[in-house]
Amino acid sequence: MRVVAAVVGALLVLLAWRSVIRTLVVPRRRRDRVTLLADRAVDKAYRLATSRVRDYATRDERLASQAAAMILCLLAMWLVLLFAGFGLLLLPFHDLTLRQAFAQAGSSMFTLGYAGPDGAPLTAIDYLAAASGLVVVALQIGYLPSLYAAFNRRETEVTLLSSRAGTPAWGPEILARTRFGFGVEEDGAVMDEFYLQWERWAADLSESHTNYPVLTRFRSPTKLGSWLVALVAVLDSAALWMALAPTSAPVVQARLCLRMGFLAMRSIAESLGLDVDHDPHPDTELALSYDDYLVGVARISSTSFRMERTPEEAWPDFRGWRVNYEAVAYALMYRLDAVPSPWTGPRSNRDAMIEPIRPQNRMPTPYRPHRR
Repeated sequence: MRVVAAVVGALLVLLAWRSVIRTLVVPRRRRDRVTLLADRAVDKAYRLATSRVRDYATRDERLASQAAAMILCLLAMWLVLLFAGFGLLLLPFHDLTLRQAFAQAGSSMFTLGYAGPDGAPLTAIDYLAAASGLVVVALQIGYLPSLYAAFNRRETEVTLLSSRAGTPAWGPEILARTRFGFGVEEDGAVMDEFYLQWERWAADLSESHTNYPVLTRFRSPTKLGSWLVALVAVLDSAALWMALAPTSAPVVQARLCLRMGFLAMRSIAESLGLDVDHDPHPDTELALSYDDYLVGVARISSTSFRMERTPEEAWPDFRGWRVNYEAVAYALMYRLDAVPSPWTGPRSNRDAMIEPIRPQNRMPTPYRPHRR
Protein backbone atom coordinates (compact mmCIF):
# COMPACT_ATOMS: atom_id res chain seq x y z
CA MET A 1 0.00 0.00 0.00
CA ARG A 2 2.88 2.35 0.70
CA VAL A 3 4.31 1.70 -2.75
CA VAL A 4 0.90 2.33 -4.34
CA ALA A 5 0.60 5.55 -2.33
CA ALA A 6 4.05 6.61 -3.56
CA VAL A 7 3.03 5.98 -7.18
CA VAL A 8 -0.14 8.03 -6.69
CA GLY A 9 1.94 10.77 -5.09
CA ALA A 10 4.35 10.84 -8.02
CA LEU A 11 1.40 11.15 -10.43
CA LEU A 12 0.00 14.07 -8.42
CA VAL A 13 3.35 15.83 -8.53
CA LEU A 14 3.57 15.29 -12.29
CA LEU A 15 -0.02 16.52 -12.73
CA ALA A 16 0.73 19.70 -10.80
CA TRP A 17 3.92 20.40 -12.72
CA ARG A 18 2.23 19.65 -16.03
CA SER A 19 -0.45 22.21 -15.21
CA VAL A 20 2.09 24.82 -14.07
CA ILE A 21 4.20 24.45 -17.20
CA ARG A 22 1.22 24.52 -19.57
CA THR A 23 -0.35 27.52 -17.84
CA LEU A 24 2.64 29.71 -17.01
CA VAL A 25 5.53 28.65 -19.21
CA VAL A 26 4.44 27.27 -22.60
CA PRO A 27 3.01 30.10 -24.79
CA ARG A 28 0.33 28.02 -26.48
CA ARG A 29 -3.41 27.61 -26.02
CA ARG A 30 -4.15 24.41 -24.10
CA ARG A 31 -7.24 23.28 -22.24
CA ASP A 32 -5.52 22.34 -19.00
CA ARG A 33 -7.87 20.42 -16.70
CA VAL A 34 -6.62 21.92 -13.46
CA THR A 35 -6.99 25.45 -14.83
CA LEU A 36 -10.49 24.71 -16.16
CA LEU A 37 -11.48 23.18 -12.83
CA ALA A 38 -10.26 26.26 -10.94
CA ASP A 39 -12.05 28.58 -13.36
CA ARG A 40 -15.35 26.69 -13.06
CA ALA A 41 -15.13 26.43 -9.28
CA VAL A 42 -14.50 30.15 -8.84
CA ASP A 43 -17.10 31.04 -11.46
CA LYS A 44 -19.73 28.90 -9.75
CA ALA A 45 -18.95 30.45 -6.38
CA TYR A 46 -19.28 33.98 -7.76
CA ARG A 47 -22.48 33.12 -9.60
CA LEU A 48 -23.99 31.86 -6.36
CA ALA A 49 -22.83 35.01 -4.57
CA THR A 50 -24.35 37.32 -7.21
CA SER A 51 -27.38 35.32 -8.36
CA ARG A 52 -29.82 37.47 -6.40
CA VAL A 53 -28.17 40.80 -7.16
CA ARG A 54 -30.38 42.51 -9.74
CA ASP A 55 -28.46 45.77 -9.98
CA TYR A 56 -25.71 45.38 -12.57
CA ALA A 57 -23.42 48.02 -11.03
CA THR A 58 -23.45 46.21 -7.68
CA ARG A 59 -22.87 42.86 -9.33
CA ASP A 60 -20.03 44.25 -11.42
CA GLU A 61 -18.39 45.59 -8.25
CA ARG A 62 -18.47 42.13 -6.69
CA LEU A 63 -17.28 40.39 -9.83
CA ALA A 64 -14.26 42.71 -10.06
CA SER A 65 -12.37 40.47 -7.61
CA GLN A 66 -13.09 37.27 -9.56
CA ALA A 67 -9.83 37.33 -11.52
CA ALA A 68 -7.77 37.70 -8.33
CA ALA A 69 -9.72 34.86 -6.72
CA MET A 70 -9.06 32.72 -9.78
CA ILE A 71 -5.30 33.33 -9.58
CA LEU A 72 -5.19 32.53 -5.86
CA CYS A 73 -7.37 29.44 -6.32
CA LEU A 74 -5.11 28.13 -9.06
CA LEU A 75 -2.01 28.69 -6.92
CA ALA A 76 -3.69 26.94 -3.98
CA MET A 77 -4.63 23.95 -6.16
CA TRP A 78 -1.06 23.57 -7.41
CA LEU A 79 0.36 23.76 -3.88
CA VAL A 80 -2.20 21.27 -2.55
CA LEU A 81 -1.44 18.83 -5.36
CA LEU A 82 2.29 19.13 -4.70
CA PHE A 83 1.81 18.85 -0.93
CA ALA A 84 -0.34 15.73 -1.27
CA GLY A 85 1.95 14.25 -3.90
CA PHE A 86 5.18 14.66 -1.95
CA GLY A 87 3.50 13.53 1.27
CA LEU A 88 2.42 10.26 -0.36
CA LEU A 89 5.78 9.94 -2.10
CA LEU A 90 7.58 9.99 1.27
CA LEU A 91 5.51 7.17 2.82
CA PRO A 92 7.66 4.17 1.77
CA PHE A 93 10.83 5.58 3.32
CA HIS A 94 11.91 4.89 6.93
CA ASP A 95 8.39 3.63 7.77
CA LEU A 96 7.03 7.13 8.18
CA THR A 97 3.46 7.46 9.35
CA LEU A 98 1.01 9.43 7.20
CA ARG A 99 1.20 12.33 9.63
CA GLN A 100 4.99 12.33 9.64
CA ALA A 101 5.14 12.12 5.85
CA PHE A 102 2.88 15.12 5.34
CA ALA A 103 4.70 17.07 8.08
CA GLN A 104 7.97 16.36 6.25
CA ALA A 105 6.46 17.43 2.90
CA GLY A 106 5.03 20.65 4.34
CA SER A 107 8.26 21.51 6.12
CA SER A 108 10.18 21.14 2.89
CA MET A 109 7.72 22.79 0.49
CA PHE A 110 7.25 25.92 2.57
CA THR A 111 10.92 25.94 3.69
CA LEU A 112 9.97 25.83 7.38
CA GLY A 113 12.70 23.33 8.23
CA TYR A 114 11.14 21.85 11.38
CA ALA A 115 11.23 18.28 10.00
CA GLY A 116 14.69 17.46 8.70
CA PRO A 117 15.40 14.53 6.35
CA ASP A 118 17.00 11.32 7.57
CA GLY A 119 18.79 9.51 4.79
CA ALA A 120 19.58 10.08 1.13
CA PRO A 121 16.14 9.23 -0.36
CA LEU A 122 14.34 11.54 2.07
CA THR A 123 16.89 14.29 1.43
CA ALA A 124 16.41 14.07 -2.34
CA ILE A 125 12.60 14.18 -2.12
CA ASP A 126 12.71 17.00 0.41
CA TYR A 127 14.95 19.04 -1.88
CA LEU A 128 12.55 18.44 -4.78
CA ALA A 129 9.61 19.48 -2.62
CA ALA A 130 11.39 22.65 -1.47
CA ALA A 131 12.35 23.57 -5.03
CA SER A 132 8.82 22.87 -6.27
CA GLY A 133 7.16 25.12 -3.71
CA LEU A 134 9.63 27.93 -4.30
CA VAL A 135 9.55 27.75 -8.11
CA VAL A 136 5.74 27.57 -8.37
CA VAL A 137 5.29 30.65 -6.19
CA ALA A 138 8.05 32.49 -8.10
CA LEU A 139 6.49 31.61 -11.45
CA GLN A 140 3.10 32.82 -10.26
CA ILE A 141 4.62 36.13 -9.12
CA GLY A 142 6.41 36.55 -12.44
CA TYR A 143 3.15 35.72 -14.21
CA LEU A 144 1.37 38.80 -12.83
CA PRO A 145 3.31 41.51 -14.74
CA SER A 146 2.52 39.75 -18.03
CA LEU A 147 -1.16 39.65 -17.13
CA TYR A 148 -1.35 43.32 -16.22
CA ALA A 149 0.64 44.37 -19.29
CA ALA A 150 -1.85 42.54 -21.51
CA PHE A 151 -4.72 44.01 -19.50
CA ASN A 152 -3.41 47.57 -19.95
CA ARG A 153 -2.99 47.10 -23.71
CA ARG A 154 -6.54 45.79 -23.95
CA GLU A 155 -8.15 48.52 -21.88
CA THR A 156 -6.36 51.38 -23.64
CA GLU A 157 -8.24 50.67 -26.86
CA VAL A 158 -11.51 50.00 -25.01
CA THR A 159 -11.21 53.40 -23.33
CA LEU A 160 -10.43 55.14 -26.61
CA LEU A 161 -13.53 53.55 -28.15
CA SER A 162 -15.86 55.18 -25.62
CA SER A 163 -15.92 58.48 -27.53
CA ARG A 164 -16.83 56.67 -30.75
CA ALA A 165 -19.17 53.94 -29.55
CA GLY A 166 -20.70 55.33 -26.37
CA THR A 167 -20.71 53.69 -22.96
CA PRO A 168 -21.60 50.86 -23.09
CA ALA A 169 -20.41 50.37 -26.66
CA TRP A 170 -22.86 49.74 -29.52
CA GLY A 171 -22.05 49.11 -33.19
CA PRO A 172 -24.54 51.55 -34.78
CA GLU A 173 -23.33 54.24 -32.39
CA ILE A 174 -19.86 54.07 -33.96
CA LEU A 175 -21.18 54.87 -37.43
CA ALA A 176 -23.51 57.55 -36.07
CA ARG A 177 -20.95 59.36 -33.91
CA THR A 178 -18.21 59.25 -36.54
CA ARG A 179 -20.40 61.40 -38.78
CA PHE A 180 -20.38 64.23 -36.23
CA GLY A 181 -16.62 64.55 -35.98
CA PHE A 182 -15.28 64.17 -39.52
CA GLY A 183 -16.02 65.26 -43.02
CA VAL A 184 -16.65 62.88 -45.90
CA GLU A 185 -13.07 62.87 -47.13
CA GLU A 186 -11.44 62.66 -43.73
CA ASP A 187 -13.83 59.99 -42.47
CA GLY A 188 -12.62 57.33 -44.87
CA ALA A 189 -8.97 57.65 -43.89
CA VAL A 190 -9.76 57.76 -40.18
CA MET A 191 -11.93 54.65 -40.32
CA ASP A 192 -9.43 52.75 -42.45
CA GLU A 193 -6.88 53.17 -39.71
CA PHE A 194 -9.52 52.46 -37.07
CA TYR A 195 -10.37 48.99 -38.41
CA LEU A 196 -6.74 48.09 -39.03
CA GLN A 197 -5.94 49.05 -35.45
CA TRP A 198 -8.75 46.88 -34.13
CA GLU A 199 -7.61 43.98 -36.31
CA ARG A 200 -4.22 44.16 -34.58
CA TRP A 201 -5.94 44.60 -31.19
CA ALA A 202 -8.02 41.44 -31.81
CA ALA A 203 -4.88 39.50 -32.75
CA ASP A 204 -3.20 40.59 -29.52
CA LEU A 205 -6.38 39.70 -27.62
CA SER A 206 -6.44 36.22 -29.17
CA GLU A 207 -2.80 35.57 -28.25
CA SER A 208 -2.97 36.85 -24.68
CA HIS A 209 -6.43 35.68 -23.62
CA THR A 210 -6.04 32.15 -24.97
CA ASN A 211 -2.61 31.68 -23.43
CA TYR A 212 -3.81 33.22 -20.14
CA PRO A 213 -7.58 32.56 -19.88
CA VAL A 214 -7.77 34.31 -16.50
CA LEU A 215 -7.49 37.60 -18.44
CA THR A 216 -11.08 37.11 -19.57
CA ARG A 217 -12.10 37.58 -15.92
CA PHE A 218 -10.34 40.94 -15.58
CA ARG A 219 -13.18 43.44 -15.83
CA SER A 220 -12.81 46.95 -17.21
CA PRO A 221 -12.08 49.72 -14.69
CA THR A 222 -15.34 51.49 -15.61
CA LYS A 223 -18.62 49.88 -14.59
CA LEU A 224 -20.17 50.04 -18.06
CA GLY A 225 -17.02 49.07 -19.94
CA SER A 226 -16.25 45.65 -21.38
CA TRP A 227 -13.60 44.43 -23.81
CA LEU A 228 -16.04 41.88 -25.22
CA VAL A 229 -18.85 44.38 -25.74
CA ALA A 230 -16.36 46.75 -27.39
CA LEU A 231 -15.17 44.05 -29.79
CA VAL A 232 -18.74 43.12 -30.77
CA ALA A 233 -19.56 46.80 -31.32
CA VAL A 234 -16.60 47.24 -33.68
CA LEU A 235 -17.50 44.08 -35.62
CA ASP A 236 -21.15 45.18 -35.86
CA SER A 237 -20.12 48.59 -37.18
CA ALA A 238 -17.97 46.98 -39.89
CA ALA A 239 -20.75 44.56 -40.88
CA LEU A 240 -23.35 47.36 -40.95
CA TRP A 241 -21.20 49.66 -43.06
CA MET A 242 -20.45 47.01 -45.68
CA ALA A 243 -24.12 46.00 -45.78
CA LEU A 244 -25.65 49.50 -45.91
CA ALA A 245 -23.04 51.35 -48.02
CA PRO A 246 -20.68 48.86 -49.66
CA THR A 247 -19.07 51.31 -52.12
CA SER A 248 -18.09 53.86 -49.45
CA ALA A 249 -17.08 51.34 -46.80
CA PRO A 250 -13.40 50.52 -46.15
CA VAL A 251 -14.08 47.00 -47.36
CA VAL A 252 -10.60 45.50 -47.09
CA GLN A 253 -9.90 46.88 -43.64
CA ALA A 254 -13.38 46.05 -42.36
CA ARG A 255 -13.18 42.47 -43.64
CA LEU A 256 -9.78 41.95 -42.03
CA CYS A 257 -11.07 43.34 -38.75
CA LEU A 258 -14.19 41.16 -38.87
CA ARG A 259 -12.29 37.97 -39.57
CA MET A 260 -9.65 38.55 -36.92
CA GLY A 261 -12.36 39.55 -34.46
CA PHE A 262 -14.49 36.44 -34.75
CA LEU A 263 -11.44 34.17 -34.89
CA ALA A 264 -10.23 35.73 -31.63
CA MET A 265 -13.61 35.16 -29.96
CA ARG A 266 -13.71 31.54 -31.09
CA SER A 267 -10.21 30.90 -29.78
CA ILE A 268 -11.02 32.49 -26.41
CA ALA A 269 -14.30 30.58 -26.13
CA GLU A 270 -12.51 27.29 -26.73
CA SER A 271 -9.93 28.10 -24.07
CA LEU A 272 -12.84 28.49 -21.61
CA GLY A 273 -14.34 25.14 -22.60
CA LEU A 274 -17.26 26.52 -24.64
CA ASP A 275 -18.56 24.79 -27.76
CA VAL A 276 -17.75 26.67 -30.97
CA ASP A 277 -19.12 26.32 -34.49
CA HIS A 278 -16.21 27.12 -36.80
CA ASP A 279 -18.29 27.15 -40.00
CA PRO A 280 -21.78 28.57 -39.40
CA HIS A 281 -24.10 28.70 -42.40
CA PRO A 282 -24.57 32.24 -43.78
CA ASP A 283 -28.37 31.81 -43.86
CA THR A 284 -28.63 30.82 -40.19
CA GLU A 285 -31.19 32.90 -38.33
CA LEU A 286 -29.78 35.45 -35.94
CA ALA A 287 -30.73 35.78 -32.29
CA LEU A 288 -30.81 39.53 -32.97
CA SER A 289 -34.32 40.36 -34.09
CA TYR A 290 -35.06 42.28 -37.26
CA ASP A 291 -36.84 44.95 -35.21
CA ASP A 292 -33.71 45.53 -33.11
CA TYR A 293 -31.72 45.73 -36.33
CA LEU A 294 -34.06 48.46 -37.60
CA VAL A 295 -33.52 50.41 -34.36
CA GLY A 296 -29.77 50.39 -35.02
CA VAL A 297 -30.24 51.44 -38.66
CA ALA A 298 -32.51 54.28 -37.53
CA ARG A 299 -29.76 55.52 -35.20
CA ILE A 300 -27.30 55.53 -38.10
CA SER A 301 -29.69 57.22 -40.54
CA SER A 302 -30.40 59.98 -38.00
CA THR A 303 -26.98 61.41 -38.90
CA SER A 304 -25.42 62.26 -42.25
CA PHE A 305 -24.53 58.63 -42.98
CA ARG A 306 -25.23 57.97 -46.66
CA MET A 307 -27.02 54.65 -47.06
CA GLU A 308 -26.82 53.06 -50.49
CA ARG A 309 -29.25 50.28 -49.65
CA THR A 310 -32.51 50.05 -47.80
CA PRO A 311 -32.50 48.20 -44.45
CA GLU A 312 -34.34 45.30 -46.11
CA GLU A 313 -31.74 45.01 -48.86
CA ALA A 314 -28.84 45.22 -46.40
CA TRP A 315 -30.22 42.69 -43.91
CA PRO A 316 -29.02 39.49 -45.72
CA ASP A 317 -25.44 40.79 -45.97
CA PHE A 318 -25.41 41.98 -42.37
CA ARG A 319 -26.80 38.63 -41.23
CA GLY A 320 -24.17 36.79 -43.27
CA TRP A 321 -21.41 38.64 -41.42
CA ARG A 322 -22.91 38.58 -37.95
CA VAL A 323 -23.62 34.85 -37.99
CA ASN A 324 -19.85 34.30 -37.81
CA TYR A 325 -19.59 35.74 -34.31
CA GLU A 326 -23.03 36.17 -32.77
CA ALA A 327 -23.41 32.75 -31.14
CA VAL A 328 -19.91 32.66 -29.66
CA ALA A 329 -20.19 36.31 -28.56
CA TYR A 330 -23.47 35.63 -26.76
CA ALA A 331 -22.00 32.54 -25.06
CA LEU A 332 -19.03 34.57 -23.84
CA MET A 333 -21.28 37.43 -22.71
CA TYR A 334 -23.36 35.00 -20.68
CA ARG A 335 -20.32 33.27 -19.16
CA LEU A 336 -18.49 36.50 -18.27
CA ASP A 337 -21.62 38.48 -17.28
CA ALA A 338 -20.62 41.46 -19.42
CA VAL A 339 -22.51 44.74 -19.30
CA PRO A 340 -25.98 44.23 -20.90
CA SER A 341 -25.63 46.60 -23.83
CA PRO A 342 -27.75 46.49 -27.02
CA TRP A 343 -27.18 43.61 -29.44
CA THR A 344 -25.21 41.47 -26.97
CA GLY A 345 -27.78 38.85 -25.96
CA PRO A 346 -29.33 37.84 -22.63
CA ARG A 347 -27.62 37.59 -19.24
CA SER A 348 -28.07 35.06 -16.45
CA ASN A 349 -29.77 37.65 -14.23
CA ARG A 350 -32.04 38.87 -17.04
CA ASP A 351 -30.75 42.41 -16.76
CA ALA A 352 -32.49 45.21 -18.58
CA MET A 353 -30.57 46.49 -21.58
CA ILE A 354 -28.45 49.58 -20.90
CA GLU A 355 -28.47 52.13 -23.72
CA PRO A 356 -25.28 54.08 -24.55
CA ILE A 357 -25.12 57.24 -22.47
CA ARG A 358 -25.73 60.33 -24.61
CA PRO A 359 -25.42 63.73 -22.88
CA GLN A 360 -28.54 65.68 -23.84
CA ASN A 361 -27.10 69.16 -23.36
CA ARG A 362 -23.79 68.68 -25.15
CA MET A 363 -24.48 67.42 -28.64
CA PRO A 364 -21.36 67.56 -30.85
CA THR A 365 -21.33 70.03 -33.72
CA PRO A 366 -20.95 68.73 -37.27
CA TYR A 367 -17.54 68.89 -38.88
CA ARG A 368 -16.84 72.01 -40.96
CA PRO A 369 -13.56 72.11 -42.89
CA HIS A 370 -11.39 75.13 -42.27
CA ARG A 371 -11.16 77.55 -45.17
CA ARG A 372 -8.37 80.04 -45.61
